[in-house]
Amino acid sequence: MNIVVLCGGLSGEREVSISSGSGAARALRALGHNAVLVDLYLGYTKPFKDPAEVFAGAGDVELYRVGESVPELDTVRALRADDGHRVGPHVLELCMAADITFMALHGEEGENGKVQAMLDLYGVKYTGCGYLGSALAMNKSLSKTVFHSLGIAAPEGVTLGRDDAREYLPPDFPRVVKPCSGGSSVGTSVVANAGEYAAALELAFKYEEKVLVERFIKGRELTVGVMDGEAMPVIEIIPKQGFYSYRSKYQAGAALEICPAQIGARMRRRVQHLAERVARALMIDAYCRVDFLWEPESDEIYCLEANTLPGMTPTSLIPQMAAAMDMDYGRLCEKIIEVSMKKYEK
Repeated sequence: MNIVVLCGGLSGEREVSISSGSGAARALRALGHNAVLVDLYLGYTKPFKDPAEVFAGAGDVELYRVGESVPELDTVRALRADDGHRVGPHVLELCMAADITFMALHGEEGENGKVQAMLDLYGVKYTGCGYLGSALAMNKSLSKTVFHSLGIAAPEGVTLGRDDAREYLPPDFPRVVKPCSGGSSVGTSVVANAGEYAAALELAFKYEEKVLVERFIKGRELTVGVMDGEAMPVIEIIPKQGFYSYRSKYQAGAALEICPAQIGARMRRRVQHLAERVARALMIDAYCRVDFLWEPESDEIYCLEANTLPGMTPTSLIPQMAAAMDMDYGRLCEKIIEVSMKKYEK
């Protein structure tokens, strides 16, 4: 197949996306596909006369490693000589010529539904769910509304704009403060007092105009992939320091990720069933990953969010779940393409 692996963009998860994309492109090329890595924002700048030349002449892809801190996006913007529209040169041209676009985008770029809607308008086939499921899952406030309507527990909290935030002080601490959209814990803080809370708001508002302030739940962090409507193995995440931050997620050895989670058969089935319910509720087809906190004292399971384009980096969780199912990384990439094509058969 001729495949565009779309990555990069201008979200805070840009480096994570490039790492996911480089891994997927390398794996797909090793399996004989003509996979081309394309940056959504920077585009494809090598000269060509016909897109077929690009796919036929695609070279090896070097695996990209994520740094310890969120990238400075102004540095990326400076690499574009034009007025900096979000979609770079030749991106759509190559996507339209491909058999499918493998979505390796994370964060605002590609997970809020805008890129999916654009590709739909141009008749481009792509991996992952459609624009509506993407938009619902990306906005954590909307997701929680859906969860509550179906009796799915989610952390109690409020959604604040800048004006609201000036007047709101949590009734108690600790609290979690995070942007309403986005992922990879970018802009997220766990705060213990009013001073830390003010600093956390300032950080979260750097990334978005709406933030969530939620009750901190002390529990065990569990995550479950859902592939084609069926749950994958459960992973328990145990950060070595603090909470499961950006650094903990992408620096090797910063967290223990136990797969399969040692939680007993009853709890495993309960969490997997809940993950499948969440995927259906948010209209996520193809695949996703759903994150939970299990509070052992109350035995309540709280859904934190669903990730419609979960990471495919060397430390990511979906590849670990696949490995527990005897599915290697390359076969996982092909499986994602296989289940994503089903939405075009309907």
